[in-house]
Amino acid sequence: MAVPDTSQLAQWVRDARARSLALVADLSPDQLRGPRLAIVNPLHWEIGHVAWFQEYWTLRHALGERALREDGDRLWDSSAVAHDTRWDLPLPSLEETKAYMRAVCDRVVDRLAAGPPTRDLPYRALYTVFHEDMHGEAFAYTRQTLGYPAPPPTAGEVPRGLEAGPLAGDAEVPGGAFELGSAGGEPFVFDNEKWAHPVEVAPFAIARAPVTQEQFAAFVEDGGYSRGEVWSEDGWTWRTRVAAEHPVYWRRGAGGWERRDFDRWVRLEPHRPVIHVSWHEAAAFCAWAGRRLPTEAEWEAAASLEPCPGARGVAARKRRFPWGDDPPTPDRANLDARAGGCADVGAFAAGDSAFGCRQMIGNVWEWVADDFRPYPGFAPDMYRDYSQPWFGTHKVLRGGGWVTRARLLRNTWRNFYPPDRRDVWAGFRTCRP
Repeated sequence: MAVPDTSQLAQWVRDARARSLALVADLSPDQLRGPRLAIVNPLHWEIGHVAWFQEYWTLRHALGERALREDGDRLWDSSAVAHDTRWDLPLPSLEETKAYMRAVCDRVVDRLAAGPPTRDLPYRALYTVFHEDMHGEAFAYTRQTLGYPAPPPTAGEVPRGLEAGPLAGDAEVPGGAFELGSAGGEPFVFDNEKWAHPVEVAPFAIARAPVTQEQFAAFVEDGGYSRGEVWSEDGWTWRTRVAAEHPVYWRRGAGGWERRDFDRWVRLEPHRPVIHVSWHEAAAFCAWAGRRLPTEAEWEAAASLEPCPGARGVAARKRRFPWGDDPPTPDRANLDARAGGCADVGAFAAGDSAFGCRQMIGNVWEWVADDFRPYPGFAPDMYRDYSQPWFGTHKVLRGGGWVTRARLLRNTWRNFYPPDRRDVWAGFRTCRP
């Protein structure tokens, strides 16, 4: 991805804000408040937060302008406003909040159009677009968590061939040394991707596709949730505490397993990836199946490396995406919420990696084995709370899901959540031991 010019960046600023507004447009005031839960924010608060974050880092820090609202820091600074208090804040009305969101957006676009008066403005504006994109994904999983209707799709071409069936087998990836992480020439990266550093992986075999709902149902049917020997100590403690007996949005219906898709129940689609499972559940499935989760280095190697021509091992070159360096298209990856949900794991053959792994970008986020840790020489970026507070307590996910914005992703992008989170758009693929 080239660094967007100011015209493209202004378009993204408007697009991200329009998407945020669309994701809450059909919800009532009670729905926008929602119940007090540790895993979601009140949406009324969250939409104001994304606008405040943009104003804070672009208009105020890059340009030195005064705050548009004197109470903004007290209301929407997520580093200072404790999560549990966000339901009790004296928030402005919904219409006032939306007016603030539009005012910030318009002001940022105007300043971009005038030409960047500082070197920081384009970078900070881009950072806030990506921040809003990530919150848009959270808006979508909040709607799923609370049983609200499915969010509207984004504009654009709808992917085809979603019911493509299963995809069996492993991809054989030769071992070798490569550079894990983002290289210095990347136009924009987050702090936890910095910087590429040498690692070595032994030869390994990784599933060509994520674990399907049919495969995970076999684990459930075989008593996987009651077999302590396949769970880690922490995983068994979690399973017992929450009384998990199957994935969180599943139930047994008259005709077999069903899953809740936002506000409706549907028959379990056998060939779609299992989704909304925790890291603990993924690890237990692997132990039951005689498999394992890939390491973060293995996942990135399978997604980005190429076989070395005429020799064993891997080439030094890394692809930006599994299929190459060109950006995602609707035939390569299920992104941007255009499909309305996951596709079968056999879909999107055009997006295969050099080793034949499918859907390593899009469809479902994938847990990997590793704890979320800093790369050597880590230094926090301008938003110090993005990565640093979560090292050592979270697990890494890779790849992106069906609701993730395409402009956000690349093979080196690292997502992270605690191992007990199962509300997010997370699945996994496995490796041979």
